[in-house]
Amino acid sequence: MITLTSDAAEPLSRSTSSQRAPLRVGLVQHRWRPDAEELAHALRSGIDRAAAEGARIVFLPEITLLRYPADRPAGPNPGAAAEDLTGGPTFALAADAAVANGIYVHASLYEKAPAEDGLGYNTAILVSPAGELVGRTRKMHIPISAGYYEDTYFRPGPAEDDPYPVYAPDGLDARIGMPTCWDEWFGEVARCYSLGGAEIVAYPTAIGSEPKFPSFDTQPLWQQVIVANGISNGLFMVVPNRTGDEGALSFYGSSFISDPYGRVLVQVPRDEEAILVADLDLDQRRDWLALFPFLLTRRPDSYAALTAPVDPARPYGTGHAPTCVVK
Repeated sequence: MITLTSDAAEPLSRSTSSQRAPLRVGLVQHRWRPDAEELAHALRSGIDRAAAEGARIVFLPEITLLRYPADRPAGPNPGAAAEDLTGGPTFALAADAAVANGIYVHASLYEKAPAEDGLGYNTAILVSPAGELVGRTRKMHIPISAGYYEDTYFRPGPAEDDPYPVYAPDGLDARIGMPTCWDEWFGEVARCYSLGGAEIVAYPTAIGSEPKFPSFDTQPLWQQVIVANGISNGLFMVVPNRTGDEGALSFYGSSFISDPYGRVLVQVPRDEEAILVADLDLDQRRDWLALFPFLLTRRPDSYAALTAPVDPARPYGTGHAPTCVVK
């Protein structure tokens, strides 16, 4: 694995002095391996190296230990590979690495959710330096199209009881949101986290090629929408993706960390396993939103259409004929 680092970027609109030290964060971009021990060793090595570079929290990609399953529709037992939240290998890996390095570790897993349909949750977790679960967020938006048949594996996270929680881990002086992958395309999600006071939003991700359109590279669109959502909501975005070929998909890596000004602070190449480490000057969120006060000048009284129920007969909005989702 290569290691890429970035110092804290210059504050561009600081009008109030900051007393906060930069927070050093890390992420690991990895390639899946069929040998479970080899895969765990590679991830653990990445976490250890990020911690050795001073990272106080390390973020890992979506469903960290699994081959991405949803390149094909699920069979009759979709949850066969799901694991217990704290009793499975993903939590064990994160907890062991967190304790050994004295850091926080973020990971992602296919969480068991016993039900007749066999579907589980796609869940992000945060583990403390004491090896304790201190955060859990279930993926809210589930893709349904060709190569990403996640609706046949995962149930959406529940909309009640704080679906977009913001965590303030002891000792980090940071407020963190933990949605997952497809959630990153929805401006509503970033806005909810911003209104909840998040400074960092991490998106564990598994995204790559489009099997039905192999010449269509979505990587630039993916990056642009995440960076733009960070700008419009005053957020640092931490985005660990995976790389390599898995079944029908070729994952395009390109993991990155961006700031509220839209600057990509550090980024991994498409096809490398890598560690990113960056210093985040978190008061830049405050600086940017004081200059461009998006949250203060909102008009929620005019946004009723955003909370109206989804109408499957009008997937593109009023006045546009529906077409079938590409399967």
